[in-house]
Order: sequence, then structure tokens, then C-alpha cells
Amino acid sequence: MEQINILSQPSSIILTLVISVIFVIVGIIYSNKYQGLNNYLVANRSVGTFSLTASLVASALGAWILFGPASAATWGGIGAVIGYALGTAFPLFILIYLGKKFRISYPKGKTLIEVIRIRFGSKLFKLILFLSIFYMTIFLIAEVTAVSILIKYISGTDLWITALIVIVSSLVYTLYGGLRASIFTDNIQFIVFGLLLLISFSYLISFNSNDYNFEFIKLNNPNLLSSNYIPNFTAGLTFFIAVAATNLFHQGNWQRVYAAKNNNVLKKSLIISFLIIIPVVFLMGFSGLVAVSQNSSVFPDLAFFSLLLKEQSVTLSIIILVLAISLTVSSIDTLINAISSLIIVDGNKVIKFKGNYLKLSKQIIIVLSLITLFVASKGLSILYLFLLADLFCCAAVLTVFYSFYSKSLNEKNSYISIIIGLVAGLLLFPSPDFSKSILVGIIFQADFFPSFISQSLLFCSFILATFVPIFTWKLK
Repeated sequence: MEQINILSQPSSIILTLVISVIFVIVGIIYSNKYQGLNNYLVANRSVGTFSLTASLVASALGAWILFGPASAATWGGIGAVIGYALGTAFPLFILIYLGKKFRISYPKGKTLIEVIRIRFGSKLFKLILFLSIFYMTIFLIAEVTAVSILIKYISGTDLWITALIVIVSSLVYTLYGGLRASIFTDNIQFIVFGLLLLISFSYLISFNSNDYNFEFIKLNNPNLLSSNYIPNFTAGLTFFIAVAATNLFHQGNWQRVYAAKNNNVLKKSLIISFLIIIPVVFLMGFSGLVAVSQNSSVFPDLAFFSLLLKEQSVTLSIIILVLAISLTVSSIDTLINAISSLIIVDGNKVIKFKGNYLKLSKQIIIVLSLITLFVASKGLSILYLFLLADLFCCAAVLTVFYSFYSKSLNEKNSYISIIIGLVAGLLLFPSPDFSKSILVGIIFQADFFPSFISQSLLFCSFILATFVPIFTWKLK
């Protein structure tokens, strides 16, 4: 793995530890005043506009934004940048309508899975429960891996050390204070990383003042902006569909829907969050376009840092480290509490347990955290697993949410349509090297299909998984 070692290992470890411990202390002290299961799950349904907005943004923008959008831009062009930005923000726009409907129709709800169980029954509920926990666990691994790789890049610190610090610190205050602690620390993290992002972007643009524009990209790498460059369209649509679908199954978002003080607060918070997220993700992605236009051999995952840390400034490295830890912890605490809430609310429908389900949820979270620590310490790329989790969500998204507007969709019909969508998507889902799929290259030779399909397997896979279920809704 490439390293620039601007900071020493001891200094980066101490800094990571100090930042994490501050969040632990703040989270525990604050949540001392707000104990009880209702606070743990939905913050007593009393969160105001600023806190809800800050929490929605902090939860959505994890450490992945420092890697993902810029990396995707290096091969997917402007389309990938736009798709990533809109895909990340779009679920919040949809929740303006869905959130209000759910709060009115299911006023005592706490989780999306609980509402699906009430609407349908046990079979579909269990499928969506598995899907949600699988997706959020992958998200958890991705966040911890991302920040560990970044700190190793800056200082050479072993991956497991960073992973251990951020996981343990997040577990301590989140399992103690629940959603109350998560939202309060999100508010602080929102202010911290908001300021640091502004500082980072100002340095980024000043360091690359002659290059940070569309003209430079068009001159040096015109394909990335060309309307004739097919990946601009396929990558953009793929990221939009995949990111939007998965975020609609993110229990952290649904907890915050029910935590809002009222529908007006929810609507305002979602609109403001939507408007904040789009430019942040777009600018992160745009840095990837600039980076690959400056250096065609740039390592995609480090595209943003290749621009910002070209002067190897210690001050900027510290800013990046604090920014990354804040982004990571704000996402991790959301994921921990989200998975925990699913087990507390609906665990008794799946696991027969004589004890306290709050205690059981904490035990399961600790096991998942140990798995996360192990995988993150290996520094493996989990993009492929993330895409597979995205595919599961895409196969379910239209059926699940349309069912709340159509009484004609019953549990059996919905279950079958999701399975058919998933099978259709899996047939074209690419192998780890993206060269073939079950249908294209294994069952049939690749040249049997039009070149567009064989060269756009991921795109075709997501399109089929998302839209094939529509054609099965009317089946009896």
C-alpha cells in the first residue's frame, strides 16, 4: 500500500485516540440525562430541526466520501460524480413523502422492518431484515477500512490499531446512550467536519488553482466530460440506483424519521440535508476528475489526497485525520445503533431468547464489531461485497415501497417479485474481475451478446434487479 508518512505513527495514534475519547466522554455525559428504551431507539421522538439535520448529514457522509466519489470519477467521468451525489441525497428527498406517510400510518413505529412486518407478515419481513443487517454490516466494515487505510497512508500506522480505536470508542458511547448519544455527537461531528471540509476545499482549490476547472479536464481528459463516453451514462445511473436504493434500507435514516419532533421538523431537516449533501459529494467527485487529468496513473482511491497532500503539509495531514475520524465515528455510531434497534424491536420474531433483547442486541453488535475489526485489519477492498449488498437492496426497493401505496401487493406476490429481481440481477452481476457473469461468459460466451451488455455488466445487472420486479406485480 502506498504511504507518504507525513505524520509519525505515535502522533497519529495519539491524535486518533484523543479525538475518539472526546466523543466517548461527550456521548456518555450527555446521554446520562436520557435513559430508557424510548430514548435509546427514537430519542423520545423529540429532536428539533438543527439536531435532526446535522444528524442526517453526519450519518450520510462517512469516511467513504473521501474515497468513493473521487475513485468512481477516475473511470466513470462526470456521470459517476453526478450519480454519486444525487444517489446519496435522493433518499432524503423521498423520505419527505415516505417519512410523513409512515409517521401518520404507523405512528408508534420505530424501524422500517417493524412496519414491513405489520404490513406483510413474517416471510418478507425476515428477508428484508437480513438484507438490512447485511448491508449495514458491509457499510460498517467499509467505514472502518477506509479510515484505517487513510491513516496508514498518512503515517504508516498499522490498520488494526486505527480500526480498534474507532470501533471500541464508538461502541462504548453508542451502546450506552443509543440514538440520543448518536444524534448529539452527530451535531458536534457535523460542525467539526463541516469546518474542516471548507478548509480542505479552500486549500485544494488554491493548490490546484489552474487545474480545478472543467476547461483543464476537457483539455487533458475529454472523455470524462464527453456525452459520447458511455461510462458517463452507465456509471452515473448505476451509482444513482445503487446508492439511492441501499440508503432507503438504512435503518439509521428511519430512526431519525421517527425521532423528529413533528412532520414539519422532519420535512425541513430532510430538505436542508438534501441541499447540503449534493454539493459536498459532487466536489469530492470532481477532485477525482482533476486528479486523473493531472496524472493518468493516479491510484483511484487516493485521488482526492493526491491533490490535497501534494505539498505534504503536516497541518493539512492533521486536518485530514481529524476530518476522517469525525466522519467515520458519525457513521459508525449510526450503524451500531441502527442494527441494535432492529434486534431489539424485531429480534423476538426471529430468535427465541429468554433474556433481555437489549442485552442480546449488544452482544450481537460486539460480534459484528469483531468481524469488522478482523476484515478492516486486512485492508481488503470490499467494493465487490458492497455492490452485492446494493444489488439485494435494488431488487427489493420498488416492491417494498410501492406496496405502501398499493393494497393489491400481498406478501407472497412481493416476496416472489423480489426473488425474481434478485435472480435476474445475479445472472448479469459481474465476477470480481468484472470480465464475465453467470449468463455472459459462463452459461453463454460473451460474444453471443451485444458489446454494450458484455462491457456494462454491472449497469445491466442493477437495471434488471431494480425494474424486473415491476413486471411480476400483477402475477397471481
